[in-house]
Amino acid sequence: MDKEQFLKLIEKIANGDASEEELNLYNAYMNRIAPGNASWNDAEMGIPEKVKVELFSKIQGSIPKVYSLWKRIAVAASIVVCFGLGLYVYQATKEENKGQILYANDIAPGKNGATLTLANGQKILINDALAGNIADQSGVKISKTADGQIIYEIAASPSSPRNGAIQYNTLSTTRGEQVQLRLPDGTLVFLNAESSLKYPTSFTKLDKRQVSLTGEGYFEVAKDKLHPFIVNTDKQEVEVLGTQFNINSYESEANVRTTLVEGSVKVSAYNKSTILKPNEQAILAADGNIKVTEADVQVAVAWKNNQFMFESENIQVVMRMVERWYNVEVEYVGAVSDEKFWGGVSKFDNVSKVLKSLEETGKVHFRVEGKKIYVSKGKATTK
Repeated sequence: MDKEQFLKLIEKIANGDASEEELNLYNAYMNRIAPGNASWNDAEMGIPEKVKVELFSKIQGSIPKVYSLWKRIAVAASIVVCFGLGLYVYQATKEENKGQILYANDIAPGKNGATLTLANGQKILINDALAGNIADQSGVKISKTADGQIIYEIAASPSSPRNGAIQYNTLSTTRGEQVQLRLPDGTLVFLNAESSLKYPTSFTKLDKRQVSLTGEGYFEVAKDKLHPFIVNTDKQEVEVLGTQFNINSYESEANVRTTLVEGSVKVSAYNKSTILKPNEQAILAADGNIKVTEADVQVAVAWKNNQFMFESENIQVVMRMVERWYNVEVEYVGAVSDEKFWGGVSKFDNVSKVLKSLEETGKVHFRVEGKKIYVSKGKATTK
């Protein structure tokens, strides 16, 4: 099957016009190919790498077999080549509802911002602070870059606090804020909305580099074999030497999820521990059980790359993401769909685009009044 034939077949499936014979042809073709197989040449098919990463397929429900995430992304990329669309949200169903979202106003996305609380209790609103030096603590210089990143730098001869106690700072975000932080050891932290990180102003003379996280954070830890880096949440401890990983520890979520991008981490909780390998995720349940699964890293860290991505999530999980980033309140009207949703969209789109994409599945309906979003069943679920 050449490129033109394949793209025409994808278009027919997306439009719901494919015959059983054509669906069987698609299945046979997709079962034959795999990443790295010469039969699937991304360059020849005209599929940019960025498209494969960012987009998901609208036609999942039209295809009778279940494929790997890679194949679904490959199909999504093919559809983008056909239609030039920038967003797809899909669901395992052929039904579609073209209803309109009812809203009195649109809601802008969140932005970079945070509040820095110094050891003496002084609070600095990062949005209000000018780029450059914003504070000095015992020989530690704290500065803000033009793009809002907070950087800690140790002076050549840092002084110690008069009482010898360790000084801690806390960087916190509200709903609708996110921020980047460079710790004094060089570790880079991305802090998601409605999150906080407490940390020493200097790791000098400390055996361990310990920080405390609430909410969600992504860490690129500076390597130092002699001084392990430890992230504490209220339910678990993650110990590393130098690696990249994400922790989602929102209280509103049922589980704490630790996803390893590269390196190695040890996850400990309730006298249990496990060591993760790259592309694995540790799921800590409320009963203290730790389950390790294969992770879709791109989905887990999408927020850090300024995207929403959700795979096989119910509407409540999706809307909690919306609540945190758009600083809105969500209310459910009656019973809502328990169907699973998949999708991808830029975090810098207005909320109307996100809601419209979800509503096009036919399984959910939205009404927006001020900063409140009402969620109810879509027409496809009320037949």
